[in-house]
Amino acid sequence: MHSPDIQRLIQLLSKLPGLGPRSGRRAALYLIKNKQTTLEPLSLSLIRVAETIKICTICGNLDSETTCALCRSPERDESLLCIVAEVDDLWAMERSGCYKGHYHVLGGVLSALDGVGPDKLSIPALLARLEKGKVKEVVMALSTTIEGQTTAYYVAEQIKERDISITKLAHGVPMGGELDYLDDGTISAALKARRPVN
Repeated sequence: MHSPDIQRLIQLLSKLPGLGPRSGRRAALYLIKNKQTTLEPLSLSLIRVAETIKICTICGNLDSETTCALCRSPERDESLLCIVAEVDDLWAMERSGCYKGHYHVLGGVLSALDGVGPDKLSIPALLARLEKGKVKEVVMALSTTIEGQTTAYYVAEQIKERDISITKLAHGVPMGGELDYLDDGTISAALKARRPVN
C-alpha cells in the first residue's frame, strides 16, 4: 500500500507519545504534503538536535552545552534544589514561572516491577551536590503515584541527617477544578492539606 520509505516514516511517527498507527499515518501524510514548509525544516532540526543536545552534567537537564542554562544562571537561588523524576517534569516546573532555584533530575522513579532500583537513579550525584553545603531546602516535586512517593521517601531518608529543610509540593484541588470531576485521591489529599481561610 505504501512505499517502504513512507511505511518506515509512519512506523517511526507511530512510536511517538500520543500517536498510534492512525495518527502516525496522518502526520506522515501532512509532512509529505508540506515538504518544504514542515518536513525539511523538521528533518534538519532533528539532525541538529541529535548532534548538539547533551545532558547537563550538574542537574540532568537537556541543553546544547554540558552545563545547562539554568545551572549557569547567576540569578537562580543556589539554596533551593527541586528534585524531579524526568526532564519533562523540570520543564513543567519552569513553565509555571514561580520557581527560581536549581533542579536535580533523578532519571526516573524507584520501581521494583520495572527493575529500577536506587543504583539506576542519579541519587549519588544528588548527595554529592548536597555535600557542597549551598543547599538549604530540597523541594520534592515527584508524582503522587506509589513509585513517586516511594522515591521521595527514599531520597528524604538519604538526606535527612543533613541540615537541610525537606519540603514537597502541595497536592489537592487544582485552580478552577470542580469537585465533581476530581478523583477520590485528589479530594483526599486536598482534605489532608487543608489550611485556615484568611
